[in-house]
Amino acid sequence: VPASFTRNNSLLIRKALIPGPSLTTDRPSNVSPAIMDPTALQHLQALAQQHALDLTNAKIRRTSSRFCLGVEHGDYNGTNLFGVGTDRYIWVAYKANGTNTIRLASGNFPDDGLITFASGAQPTPPLTEQQSKSWARFPHGVDFVLRKEGLLQQSVGFDAVVWGNIPGGGMSRSASLCLNLIATWLDVNQATLPPPAPGSLAREVELAVQVENAYVGSPCGNLDQIMIWHARENAGTLYEPEAKKISYIPLGAGAPDFAFVALDTGTDRPGLEKSTYKIRREECDAFAEELFAKSFINRPVLADVKDFGKIRDAYHSTAWAPHLERLAYLVSAQHNFGGMIDAWRSGDVAKVGEMFRADGWGLRDLYCISGPELETMCDIARTVDGVYGERMLGGGDKGAAGAIVRADAVAAL
Repeated sequence: VPASFTRNNSLLIRKALIPGPSLTTDRPSNVSPAIMDPTALQHLQALAQQHALDLTNAKIRRTSSRFCLGVEHGDYNGTNLFGVGTDRYIWVAYKANGTNTIRLASGNFPDDGLITFASGAQPTPPLTEQQSKSWARFPHGVDFVLRKEGLLQQSVGFDAVVWGNIPGGGMSRSASLCLNLIATWLDVNQATLPPPAPGSLAREVELAVQVENAYVGSPCGNLDQIMIWHARENAGTLYEPEAKKISYIPLGAGAPDFAFVALDTGTDRPGLEKSTYKIRREECDAFAEELFAKSFINRPVLADVKDFGKIRDAYHSTAWAPHLERLAYLVSAQHNFGGMIDAWRSGDVAKVGEMFRADGWGLRDLYCISGPELETMCDIARTVDGVYGERMLGGGDKGAAGAIVRADAVAAL
């Protein structure tokens, strides 16, 4: 997944990507992290040794994370989406083992030990409470979905170790993992997917969403998978769901040096299926169905709302009244979306940051999807001169917030 960047001597990122403090050398775009990131390689080698896996001459694949600029929580509500891929990664080193057994170990979830199963022999959903607590639900889900879709004509066993530096919430760690494992499974089994038509979604995106929805039980949309798989250097990815169209908006040539900074609170969210995200999605889906049934909108998605005042007047004294705040955020975010794109295209990073900050207030106060650690981190960031904007990221509750920061202010932040 392209997520390249240029670097100056102070280890700050030019243009649009998150600093990776473990990276100590320059690297051109799309070079194997096994060569250019010794920290990741050392983690993978140590995991292989710890679990007695022979990964000599193994392949290594990396998948990035993402930074959403708008509309956060818009994917399941039918809005346009805009964001970038970032240089926080998940790395998977893998090699066929000559059996039909799959063995995987994660350096991020060491307590789960070595996950071992034969292709097709994973637990059947819905998962038990215990099964839903293990990261094994993701490799199990990938195998389940690929087999269900008829994409695995073989059952090739392999060994793999996994390590990543994506925060545990807010920057799409699970989406990155699913995409990486899907590509790994297909490669080991010598299976291929046709490339998407220009401007269309990759099949890998749809499969990764299916893993989370149909197997893991997560109610995620497709924002994360799109922004990771379709990332492009020095450009933002724009997805228009009505047309199912991907396009790229280059960052304006006059943009100052700046960084997207991950504000990792050190807290882990247990999964979207156990979070406020699930509640908000259920609320929005139900309200959209109500408005569609009463002919306020032409499709059962809240992005279709054209007259918020009319809906507010009709529902402000009903049991649907709390849903009006969620809708108010989405209407405002959609209204501002074009301005965000224009500011990005012109290189006005200060304006992008200003709108990013305002969006965070809407997510906090109207959509009510943030959390105390996330907002404390934002409050701290807001005191630093040179921070253009900050807000919570992703599913909310816990994990990481993010900031858009002038390059010479990163150290102070």
